[in-house]
Amino acid sequence: MTALPGETPGTVGPDTPQGAEPPAATDAEGPAHAEAPEADEPAETAAENPPAGDTPAGDASTGEEGDAAAAALSEAQAELAAQRELRERIAQRKAEKEGPVAAGTKLSGTAADLLAAVRAVESGEKAGAEFYDSPAAAPAPRRAAPAPAGQPPRPAPASVAPVDRTASPEATDAVRAVLTEGGAPEALARPATGALGEQAADLLRADPWQLLAVPGVRPEQADGFARALLGAACGPDDGRRTAALVGWLLERAALQGHTALDAGAVRAALAERAVSDPEEAVRNAVEEGVALVFQEGTDPTEPAAYEDEAPAEGDASEDEDGTGEAPEPVQVLLGLDRYALAEESLADGLARLMNACGKGADWAEAAAAAPSPSAAELIRTAATAGLVAHSGGEAARAEPAALIAAARGLGLRALGATHSEDGRRRLADAAGSPDAAVTLAGLLSGTEGPGRDEDGALALDLLVVLDAPQLDVEGAAVLVEALADGVRLVLSGDPGVLGSAGAGRVFADVLAARACPQVVSRTPDPGPIGELVSGIGIGELPQVEAPGKEVVIVPVRDAGEAVHRTVQLVADSVPRAFSIPATDTQVITVGHGGAAGTRVLNEALKQRLNPGPGRFGGFDPGDRVIHVPAPGRAVPGVVRSADAEGLHLDCRGVPVVVPQERVESAVRHGWALSAHQAAGMRWPAAVVVLPGDAAAGLSRPWVYTAFGRGEQHLSVVHGVDQALPHAVAQIPAQERTTRLRPLLEALPTPAAAS
Repeated sequence: MTALPGETPGTVGPDTPQGAEPPAATDAEGPAHAEAPEADEPAETAAENPPAGDTPAGDASTGEEGDAAAAALSEAQAELAAQRELRERIAQRKAEKEGPVAAGTKLSGTAADLLAAVRAVESGEKAGAEFYDSPAAAPAPRRAAPAPAGQPPRPAPASVAPVDRTASPEATDAVRAVLTEGGAPEALARPATGALGEQAADLLRADPWQLLAVPGVRPEQADGFARALLGAACGPDDGRRTAALVGWLLERAALQGHTALDAGAVRAALAERAVSDPEEAVRNAVEEGVALVFQEGTDPTEPAAYEDEAPAEGDASEDEDGTGEAPEPVQVLLGLDRYALAEESLADGLARLMNACGKGADWAEAAAAAPSPSAAELIRTAATAGLVAHSGGEAARAEPAALIAAARGLGLRALGATHSEDGRRRLADAAGSPDAAVTLAGLLSGTEGPGRDEDGALALDLLVVLDAPQLDVEGAAVLVEALADGVRLVLSGDPGVLGSAGAGRVFADVLAARACPQVVSRTPDPGPIGELVSGIGIGELPQVEAPGKEVVIVPVRDAGEAVHRTVQLVADSVPRAFSIPATDTQVITVGHGGAAGTRVLNEALKQRLNPGPGRFGGFDPGDRVIHVPAPGRAVPGVVRSADAEGLHLDCRGVPVVVPQERVESAVRHGWALSAHQAAGMRWPAAVVVLPGDAAAGLSRPWVYTAFGRGEQHLSVVHGVDQALPHAVAQIPAQERTTRLRPLLEALPTPAAAS
């Protein structure tokens, strides 16, 4: 590793490389894993390959049933709010005979076309190979409908906690009986009922592989359950099994950030699961409505097929230039309806904002008074565009703040929304007004911000979304649907940080599609930490001058020493050397498991900083915790008390009560966090722990995110030797397969990138 100058505040030994012993199992987190701390969660593994292996599914986020009010929403919004209801209606729609309307990769302009295609294959009238793109009519201007009564919209990750679907005791008991009969743990009764609904027992008895809908259940476990219930009547090629496996593979891919998967990867994964005819299994899943099929790069008037079609030998056609070269192979993707609908709706909504915004605003005086050239450029750009992408580091957050202040000075209803409460506080300070910033979850739920107007849209003229890389596709779709015609939307964030916990890569796709103006900040992050993080962002691990020991390396030989040094830094060295109390120092490590993961570190830090018997479900008053009200949201807090109502937390001055039944799954100790949990937040001091068994989980975005969490001081407990510079230089962000970029590139509006 390129040495960073400075000494540890405590005593350190020589920089001894990690030994050659086999690395322990790590919890290097995938996008969604970090935010779902179930007590019995499987180890989170680094998701570097397509989901064809045996890694447990983790804690998937399941959709909630929409209520009757969803019928009044627009079709795209209704589908986003009632994804599970759509699946439950599949059987009823099998008798319907509708015309074949395909939703390929070109923007149709309405999610209704996509739904018509789903119904066509579900009814048996058309196979997945017969999808066509219908001519797209220009979408009519829309305004968002109000959220269903009593239930906020369902974005993830930036959302309020989903409303639990409480099953009746009778339904849960019936599921428990079926699980017992099939040899499955009774503890799955409640999550199975929550995932499958009141008819879960009947569904499981008729199709035991529906158990794969329960988070954490693996295919081999569902196979054993099916054999116990069905006996010789089931086999590896049972259509129920293959359809459930396709759905499980796509759900697992969503946990890793993908909204779709290459059809070839799905077939290969099915073959590894003893499916003798993966081609037919995929076709069956498409016809059953489990998956949708898309072809990237096809003409919308040409038929789409879910199988890869190679041109016959000698059948190469000339291209437009007459070179005689064969066309590039068409990529065939499979996806779940919920993400397909979200991407279609989001692309449609972004086009609506770009086309509906008035371009004649005169903000010249506001731009002239801006505090920096980059802020002035952002103000001028926002004056002439309905959608703007702004990128920059931590210091660049002052530019959106200046835009908000300038817009408010012009009498506009302008607001900034952040991923975390910490980010909200920092933005409000920069904008000079406590009501200039909200959390995105609070804005969408109605607990923060201006509320909705008479048409159900957010009462805003300008919305700036900071921490935009944390937006997943479902959350972004709900947000855009809530914006009225004419609202200006600015997506602002640091492209170098880890992506969203949920599926999709909205900010990266918007940048790559270049469908809107882009403003790149020229304001560098200050100080040694800023210099170090900036170097990491371009793939280098530079030496930095740190005369005040802003950056310190603590070499360790093994995980045990890493834990010891971490506790010493938090409890003694950092408070003594920098007058930063332990409560303002955040430990960040690669994953939850392993010899120096969050679980081990939190246990050691609790013993040192707040020892106690854990009489409130493992927690004591004064414990630092992280509350996960929904996948993708990590809210720091401190335990205050507990009673029959639940666990009482103080989350940065906001009292929160976590019901007893949710404590085990939604609260964990928070002295040590994963980098995904820490994204969007900063602390006066950060201690990043890199034990030897963490090497496989390192990447440039992970290091960039973790090293940038400290405002005044960064200590790196370093035991990975050359794996750190290798990760920074050679391991970029994991690619996510999404459809949003081609949908945006197909928009009829001309690119206006600066």
